[in-house]
Amino acid sequence: MAYRPRDYYARKAKEERYPARSVYKLKEADQKYKLLRPGQVVLDLGAAPGSWSKYALERVGKKGLVVGVDLQEVKLSHPRFVFLRKDIFELTPEELLSAAGVSAFDVVLSDMAPKTTGDRSGDHFRSVNLAEQALLIAEKVLKPGGVFLVKVFEGEAFPRFVEEVKRRLGPVKRFRPKSTRPSSREIFLLVKRN
Repeated sequence: MAYRPRDYYARKAKEERYPARSVYKLKEADQKYKLLRPGQVVLDLGAAPGSWSKYALERVGKKGLVVGVDLQEVKLSHPRFVFLRKDIFELTPEELLSAAGVSAFDVVLSDMAPKTTGDRSGDHFRSVNLAEQALLIAEKVLKPGGVFLVKVFEGEAFPRFVEEVKRRLGPVKRFRPKSTRPSSREIFLLVKRN
């Protein structure tokens, strides 16, 4: 199936006023695994264009908070949203925790993906590199019992990455949302921290 920018999920996102179709990936994961609850403090790595942060804000409510991080600006104005325009490779755990005013996050989300080049192997390794950085951050800021959801492209380094996540955080569930395009090699890993 060819890529169609105006597919069902893209139209639905526009109708529901989300910046991107990716919101339905998080929504499906949340409905299936009960990731987000009122009052939680959520870290959204790779937050642009803002769909995941917007959805998370709806779910955590008035007592919750979402901290979004991205190199690109996120145009989301909300009193319970803090945005850091930073490179995740230059972030410190202290910066993140200070931005949220907490000692740990309840949920760490990462929908980060590299700019794809068409070189499937290279794109895969760049995806794993981003996912490894998200894991490193989650390991330092996620509370015990907290949830880590990370996107990664399947490929040669994928099994090793899954084992690394298990070793550092706990048992892993693999999740491929219905809204993922058939041609995509993306998969999400979900972990509840030990």
